[in-house]
Amino acid sequence: MDVSGIIASNAAKYQAITVEKETPLEVDAGLLLVTDLNSIDEESYSANLEDHLQALARDGVQSLITSLFALPTQRSEDGPLAQLPVPTTALPRSKPLPKPKPPTKWEKFAAAKGIQHKKRDKREWDEERQEWVNRWGRDGKNKQVEEQWITEVPANADILLRHSDVDFDPRKVARDERKARVAKNEKQRLANAARAQGPREARKQEIDQTLATTRISTASMGKFDKKLEGEKKARGVKRKFEPTERPLEDEKNASLALISRMDSDAKKTRREPPTEENVLNVRKAVRFASKGRGGVALGRSAAGARGGRGGRGRGKR
Repeated sequence: MDVSGIIASNAAKYQAITVEKETPLEVDAGLLLVTDLNSIDEESYSANLEDHLQALARDGVQSLITSLFALPTQRSEDGPLAQLPVPTTALPRSKPLPKPKPPTKWEKFAAAKGIQHKKRDKREWDEERQEWVNRWGRDGKNKQVEEQWITEVPANADILLRHSDVDFDPRKVARDERKARVAKNEKQRLANAARAQGPREARKQEIDQTLATTRISTASMGKFDKKLEGEKKARGVKRKFEPTERPLEDEKNASLALISRMDSDAKKTRREPPTEENVLNVRKAVRFASKGRGGVALGRSAAGARGGRGGRGRGKR
């Protein structure tokens, strides 16, 4: 039995794993990138474009897979993983590299003392619940004292309250301490940001903000103002214009509203300034002089004082 035809047909289905071209393909396994520098075959390109593109893609993928199988591997739960090398192709960036941030006050202190930074996990083990809980945030461990139904009052509770009449509230004390820590951290963060920015950058930002405020103070929102050298265009500054053609009812309502506003402003300007009599609050003065008893009691006490002085005078004569 001659099986050479069957073998030849099966071999035609599977191409060789080695890709041979005039210019070898450049493979960058670190980026999973294959570069083909060969010129396009115009004959195959014009005959059947789809088959030509599939052949090029097949050669590139085959070269990439061959290079991946030649790399060292390591074991994992999902099977062997190839250790990709360092990329050799330099890719362009749309933006420049970010500048390194200056160290914060704590980072300088830790570097001087040789303190190693240890990243804390977001979750920690709770012995009482026997489960992992959040360290902070919703249902966080830092709110345990605030949310528990019973709390032990310390022996020096009256000293903590500075002998005030308010009862000691452990939940409120814990909440105030947590908020104080949050405020302290935010203050330190802002101080680090200002220190990293520098006084020159902070002053520049303040000048830009002041300039933007003065620009939008004109009727044209700074559109026709003279631009300074190097001045950036203000973003988010738009002036709203009413349409030139509006319904008659809308124009009527707008005119009535304008007239009403002008009338109210005119009444405010015609209002006379307060006189000396209106400046004095008579009711408040009477209440103060009578010590809260009222004007009648004040009048009686005044009349009694006058009568007593007169009677004593007649008795002496």
